[in-house]
Amino acid sequence: MTATDRAIELAIAAARAASDRKAEEIIALDVSEQLVLTDVFLIASGTNERQVGAIVDAVEEALYKLGSKPLRREGKSQGRWVLLDFGDIVVHVQHSEDRVFYALERLWKDCPVIVLPDDVHGRPGGDGPDVPVESADDEVEAADEA
Repeated sequence: MTATDRAIELAIAAARAASDRKAEEIIALDVSEQLVLTDVFLIASGTNERQVGAIVDAVEEALYKLGSKPLRREGKSQGRWVLLDFGDIVVHVQHSEDRVFYALERLWKDCPVIVLPDDVHGRPGGDGPDVPVESADDEVEAADEA
């Protein structure tokens, strides 16, 4: 089983909203084979607590326009790691330091990466052409080499 079209649509909208707020290292992982609760993890980073909050607000607004409201929101008051559960997707917005420490990409490295459109900036590997990636571990290694 792979992520549903709806989950991918929401992930792309969330990624674009995060990109509009200058989020860094935006990555979408298809976790549908590993989890029954959700199809996609979208992970993005902010450089400070205020930016993390702005990214979260933008993602919530963008997905609300598509008819999706968060079922659960955790961590917003601290602004270090905010989890937004929309059912079909779970969005993790982390402070850059926490992103490195917790390394969610490595934890979920066996899950396929969902290729995001060119207009989503802040993707690992830069803003070049989309290249399908087999796993999150490959994406992390590519970013480490850059």
